[in-house]
Amino acid sequence: MSPFPSDPVAPEPREPLNAATDEAGVSRRRLLGVSGSAAVAGLVAGGVGTYAATRGGQDAPAGAPAAPAAPALALDASIPFRGVHQAGIVTPAQDRLHFVALDVVTKDAAQLRELLKAWTRAAERMTAGAEAAPGGLVGGGPNRAPEDTGEAYGLPASGLTITIGYGPSLFDDRFGLTSKKPAALRELPAFFGDQLDPRRSGGDLCIQACANDPQVAVHAVRNLVRLGFGVVAVRWSQLGFGRTSSTSTAQATPRNMFGFKDGTNNLKAEEPESLAQHVWVAPGDEKGGGAWMAGGSYLVARRIRMHIEVWDRTPLQEQEDIIGRDKKEGAPLGGAKEFDILDFTKKGPDGEPAIPVDAHVKLAHESQLGGVRILRRGYNFTDGSDGVGHLDAGLFFLAYMRDPEKQFVPMQRALAKSDGLNEYIEHNGSAVFACPPGLADGEHWGQALFA
Repeated sequence: MSPFPSDPVAPEPREPLNAATDEAGVSRRRLLGVSGSAAVAGLVAGGVGTYAATRGGQDAPAGAPAAPAAPALALDASIPFRGVHQAGIVTPAQDRLHFVALDVVTKDAAQLRELLKAWTRAAERMTAGAEAAPGGLVGGGPNRAPEDTGEAYGLPASGLTITIGYGPSLFDDRFGLTSKKPAALRELPAFFGDQLDPRRSGGDLCIQACANDPQVAVHAVRNLVRLGFGVVAVRWSQLGFGRTSSTSTAQATPRNMFGFKDGTNNLKAEEPESLAQHVWVAPGDEKGGGAWMAGGSYLVARRIRMHIEVWDRTPLQEQEDIIGRDKKEGAPLGGAKEFDILDFTKKGPDGEPAIPVDAHVKLAHESQLGGVRILRRGYNFTDGSDGVGHLDAGLFFLAYMRDPEKQFVPMQRALAKSDGLNEYIEHNGSAVFACPPGLADGEHWGQALFA
């Protein structure tokens, strides 16, 4: 019996894949041909324990207790879709992203509910390495459109995670969801310096697909959007490459498009107490109709364009003073190693603070924000040029938190007011979403909303 009971048994032999996939990965073609739920369950469960830390480890901050070793997963492996929390939040950050925000174009609540149910089925299949629907490329016969677009056929699961979120606008009076709106789900206020493009902002729904193969991530979003034809329409989307934060101690700190290590002190999957404090909505946080958000998290998405050409002509010392870290090692200024404690009292040779008062790392540090922390999960992007010879490139900022108004808003206000980095960046896209908790067996994404 296959993991999806309505799947046909694929009679054709599986084409050979690479060694890593054969040992730890799950391809769509292979999964469709497996006959034995125990075998498939073993492949999926086994993948959780074999994710290779190919980018190297990292040291714990000085004086901090050693974190437990992160689970190692092969880059081709599948990641469980169901659980207490949605995958794709504290999951070790994959290398590629396809993010899409959508507007609901139907006025029929039943259609929306059925779409969320269909999306759940398709997402679970694709994250396991299967096609989006039973029958895949040939379902329905030659006179109907295929039930899967096919560009990921034969590819492994590639660590795909699909995370869904609901925007504030979904809870208007169209679908009878007003009473279900979480209290913490509010549109973000205007921040000084924002240059937001409404075509890159907002949305009733969002889908975040992360994978180690860009084609797998794009395939996931493409097929969910295809399933939603007539019910939802794409509002805006963003491709990302090269994660800009580590969400696991098994990952080395990556670099952003300015060439600096980014997210050194980010929250990690191996810090359950910190995640409970800063990321997961706790029972009792939301009253009344919003109680369904317990175990979920709030997502803030910001498209931050970096003025690459100006930055590239800026002297190294000025770059380091703006960030507050040295460019090569990522060490805080006045320190020697990346994970040295940030000492804002330390003086430089000139008697001034080694880390300038308007340095990015100081303004964003928890000690300056009453203990506020967030879980960052952003990606680099390059979207061609702007037509006048400048790259349209930067950071697609994604961050998860327990309450945006108490965490992101004060942080962004502090940065917008005096961050030296503001001369080199502009925020031109923005959205906030409520990402519900994970699903138990038999549950679907629309269940809590329409119960």
